[in-house]
Amino acid sequence: MTYVMSDIHGMYEKYTKMLELIGFSDDDDMYILGDVVDRGEHSAEILLDMMPRRNVFPVIGNHELMAKTVLDVMFYGEKENQPASIEDMMTDWLRNGGAFTLDSISKLSDTGRRNVIDYLQDFTNYAAIEIDDKIFIMVHSGFDNFRPERKISDYSVQELVFHRPDPDVRYFDDENVYVVSGHLPTLAINGRSDIIHRNGNILIDCGACFENGRLACLCLENMKEFYV
Repeated sequence: MTYVMSDIHGMYEKYTKMLELIGFSDDDDMYILGDVVDRGEHSAEILLDMMPRRNVFPVIGNHELMAKTVLDVMFYGEKENQPASIEDMMTDWLRNGGAFTLDSISKLSDTGRRNVIDYLQDFTNYAAIEIDDKIFIMVHSGFDNFRPERKISDYSVQELVFHRPDPDVRYFDDENVYVVSGHLPTLAINGRSDIIHRNGNILIDCGACFENGRLACLCLENMKEFYV
């Protein structure tokens, strides 16, 4: 079976409970649509679990985009190679939950830390798969500067991780094409921690890191929803 999760945000206990709930095995595939890190205390533990799993496919979120740059510079970067905006980026990242990720990764050995930071560099910008007669395009957020004729590969990472998805906009006329995204907690849309299906959009960030939120997982073959 093919599963999708998003916005785990360092909630390791919910992550492991979800894998147990769905009976995740080597015969299944899992797409994780970004924001694995930050806000929760156990980002490194989740990443270390994901890394050796060849059937787990990570898509980058805005928190990984910030984290991978800041962490690489903090631990391994040379001053002359630092981005001009690195200090502002670091401040923004730490204020948005990055301090928890920094603490989690700082506890690793140098080899473990290097491996985790390298793994963050491997997150893809998007994923697209076909199941039966349906096509699922999976991104962290929405499509900034969207045009129907644009190829998904033509969007920059910034256009795919910062723009809030809008469930009231149908991106593709073909009703067999679905956009699966996270980033915007469904709590902020309708006050409920449930997956939203609307206009070919499937929003799966159900606010795992919030007190009244849940970690959601969706099976793409049968649209069965799971919550922890």
